[in-house]
Amino acid sequence: MAKRIAAMLLSASIAAMAGTQVVLARDVPPAAQPGDARARAQAIVARMTLDEKIALAHGLFPPRAKGKTANELIPSAGHIDGIPRLGVPLIRESDASLGVANQVEQRKGDVATALPSSLATAATFDPEIARAGGAMIGSEARAKRFSVLLAGGVNLTRDPSNGRNFEYLGEDPLLSGVMAGAHIQGVQSNRIVSTIKHFALNAQETGRHVLDARIDEASLRESDLLAFQIAIERGNPGSVMCAYNKLNGDYACENDWLLNKVLKRDWGYKGWVMSDWGAVHSTAKAANNGLDQQSGQELDSAMFFDAALREDVGSGKVPMARLDDMVVRYLTGLIETGLYDNPVPEKLLPIPYAKNALVAERAAEAGIVLLKNEGNILPLAGVKRIVVIGGRADVGVLSGGGSSQVRSVGGAPVEIPLSTGAASSFARITYHASSPLKALRAAMPGAIVTFVDGRDPAAAAEAAKKADMAIIFATQWTTEAQDVPNLSLPYGQDTLIDAVAAAQPKTAVVLETGGPVLMPWLARVPAVVEAWYPGQRGGEAIANILTGKVNPSGRLPITFMASPDQAPRAAVVGLDKLTALDAQAAADPANAGKYQLKTYPVDYIEGSDVGYRWYEKKRQTPLFPFGYGLSYTNFSYRNLTVSGGKTLSISFEVVNSGKRAGADVPQLYVARDGTGTPMRLAGFQRVTLKPGEVRRVTLTAEPRILADYDTSLPGWRIKEGTYRVALARNAIDRGMTTTVKLDPATMKP
Repeated sequence: MAKRIAAMLLSASIAAMAGTQVVLARDVPPAAQPGDARARAQAIVARMTLDEKIALAHGLFPPRAKGKTANELIPSAGHIDGIPRLGVPLIRESDASLGVANQVEQRKGDVATALPSSLATAATFDPEIARAGGAMIGSEARAKRFSVLLAGGVNLTRDPSNGRNFEYLGEDPLLSGVMAGAHIQGVQSNRIVSTIKHFALNAQETGRHVLDARIDEASLRESDLLAFQIAIERGNPGSVMCAYNKLNGDYACENDWLLNKVLKRDWGYKGWVMSDWGAVHSTAKAANNGLDQQSGQELDSAMFFDAALREDVGSGKVPMARLDDMVVRYLTGLIETGLYDNPVPEKLLPIPYAKNALVAERAAEAGIVLLKNEGNILPLAGVKRIVVIGGRADVGVLSGGGSSQVRSVGGAPVEIPLSTGAASSFARITYHASSPLKALRAAMPGAIVTFVDGRDPAAAAEAAKKADMAIIFATQWTTEAQDVPNLSLPYGQDTLIDAVAAAQPKTAVVLETGGPVLMPWLARVPAVVEAWYPGQRGGEAIANILTGKVNPSGRLPITFMASPDQAPRAAVVGLDKLTALDAQAAADPANAGKYQLKTYPVDYIEGSDVGYRWYEKKRQTPLFPFGYGLSYTNFSYRNLTVSGGKTLSISFEVVNSGKRAGADVPQLYVARDGTGTPMRLAGFQRVTLKPGEVRRVTLTAEPRILADYDTSLPGWRIKEGTYRVALARNAIDRGMTTTVKLDPATMKP
């Protein structure tokens, strides 16, 4: 009886949340029992007409879809009508890597909470922070009537010049997969869908629509695909978004090996594959090779999954069973996340912006990395006169550009349109209204904190000379659709830093960047802080770190190289071609459209040795290694024990031997002994300790990190033998190493 009453209450709740949609109860299959989402989806599809199936196989791009639906079109990324008679909900999609996006203010006055960049979240090495960020933006999305978030970016940062690195979670597959999985869990805890993207090997923005990413299967399985696999296992996203680029000859959104064999067969993925916006190139090939839904159809060259799909189904080019599977997968994703039975209300709900801002601030504080602190000039103590220089620190903090751009609470104090470039139609150089200058003044009421804009290096140096300390804010703007031409700080900021450092020996540089930058001035600057794009409470987070209210604990999720030629590719492949074509188009504006990049290869010669593994393999010393970060306290490890056999694990004590509370991130690296292969991150844990506190920590190695991918199995193979083990503070630390023997084992793909 109690169960029946609970079911009745649930049905009433669902009906209330269905808004204006009329649901005919007799046509709706009963609620699913755990584990039978696909069976329920199949029962729903069995009741559909062909027209209804086709309608769910493609989505609208609202800014260009006027008149194509009787339902309201919210200016956003996507829209898919529901089927009221079957209870299929209307779906509205929003970009959302760092918050509910509103790039060029399509929705006037609509603001949202802006998280720091994904690299900053990755730098926390804390899945709980990633989960909290996802839960926060998911809650805001539901309150704004969005039901699918285009979140979950997990592409590995293979090239430091990639304009979209700030949206991703670093260069390591374990870290990226764990953090992405937690973020997806958080989003979907709101009973809405998160995607995972961009599947796969979307490692640069230059030529992203045409380039052919080339890599062998084993290497891909051990790197980018492993990050996706771990994230999907942990987060179970309702949808996977396939990428723009080709992969070994076929476009990712019509790649049979990638979508059908790896994702759906090997990994058993039950949800749906949606295209990226403008990534579809065919109908029958795409559908048969694994694409389930064409997204934002108006951005493609044709409506491939509308009338053309109907025709191909009618002719047998696309079997009806395949169309049914496409729709079943779509509904399975909606059912498994809880969205199907809990549709997003058709009214705006209140949002606790003040509470949500604390989530963003916590993530920024935990992700800021202290790179250098010579002479312990940080945290600021007893300093009476401080000059803050550059970076527009008087008004706000920088954010990355593109589809992830959030119109944050507080507005945009600086917004600069782009006149040229691939991102000019949907990106602006935008700042969040969180001034580090104002935050420092509030945190240090007894100090005189002045500001100089830094445009004149000589004037900035003179101001620094008169102060007790100088803090330079240096920025590098990056964006989707464009890669940076080089890794130097733009606008002459290296010259500014040199001038100020020469005048003031107590100089700190705070970097707001999309990823690694070169630091030719590093030897002359005693303190360097990497703040990334710190989000809408970035100013407060930076001030809390600089003043010591918060102890820095971030660790680099991406290697900072000493020079560009250390990387596998010293420059973005194809950037020279694109520059030449742009010049031709500018000289011939009447025929500018013909100057387009054609398909060209990008060979990923590093294979699975991405980032820190490449540097070890080539015996190169980076500027700052993966996993690196300093603290205002000291940590030590002791009493290390290691166990092997079927599972590799280490146990040890972490000691906070300093005078401040703080967080440390012990890291486990492994490699098979005698092979010369680079060590791989196999485990990590963030540990927060009070002064003098001791805690025993156990790290268990992810078995696929211990293994090699064997295409002859096919699957993962751990070879019997001796393995080198390092308990480390970063990827090049070998202060505590030992060996252990492991038993042979194999695992499915």
